Amino acid sequence: MRKIAIVTDSNSGITQEQGRELGVAVIPMPFFIDEKLFLEGITLSQEEFYQRLSEDADISTSQPTPADVTKVWDELLEEWDEIVHIPMSSGLSNTCATAMMLAKDYKGKVQVVDNQRISVTQKQSVEDAITLREAGKSAAEIKEILEAEKLQASIYITVDTLKYLKKGGRITPAAAALGTVLNLKPVLQIQGDKLDAFSKVRGWKAAKRTMLKAIEKDLEERFSEVREDMVLGMAYTCSKEEAQEWKQEIAEKFPEYEIVEGPLSLSVACHIGPGAMAVTCMKKVR
Repeated sequence: MRKIAIVTDSNSGITQEQGRELGVAVIPMPFFIDEKLFLEGITLSQEEFYQRLSEDADISTSQPTPADVTKVWDELLEEWDEIVHIPMSSGLSNTCATAMMLAKDYKGKVQVVDNQRISVTQKQSVEDAITLREAGKSAAEIKEILEAEKLQASIYITVDTLKYLKKGGRITPAAAALGTVLNLKPVLQIQGDKLDAFSKVRGWKAAKRTMLKAIEKDLEERFSEVREDMVLGMAYTCSKEEAQEWKQEIAEKFPEYEIVEGPLSLSVACHIGPGAMAVTCMKKVR
């Protein structure tokens, strides 16, 4: 049986330490803060990132250099036969397209998965890849299975402040000012490869209700045929205490489901700011 290594990036929410525990290589995402380069989870912690964000530092996301990616692959191929590489959604970054281009030089030994996931849904794909590898699947088969199920996931996010959506040009300054006065909370969705508006409500209570209803509708309609195989996820850029309260609310609404959790990736946090909460559902490979 061919030995298969699994690679992802830090957008999955998998830390370097967790990567070592899982036996997965995690490529850190680079960020520029006031024009200085930082690597997520290596030279930049979640706490430091949010501290700099709150100080209005100039933060921009980047992607790993081709040399950084191929160095990881080359080192792994010294002891593994094949690689399954699971980057963040191609619709949210060029990271995936770059990896696919680089993989062409590896004669099929590196299979790059474009299954349009991020954060806890991307982490689930990594765990699914481990399950499929243990079931004896090849790298090409793992890629095929994960991509066939790429749309079997849904994410709803509510932001706490409109400041970062305004900064990123996703809403106008006038809309941000009005929304702040009216305590409007935009509920965003990630379906496949885009971060889009889903709904606008007043206050956190209504926002949480809207997100839970949206997941319930997805489970009953879009995912009705695979409902038994779905896992729920909770992701956040808020405090751990608020996150645990939110997880409890999800568990009370959906007591029959397993709920996984993790911080939202810093790439997403750049656009939505601190204090955000998300709920996801995704199909798990059995």
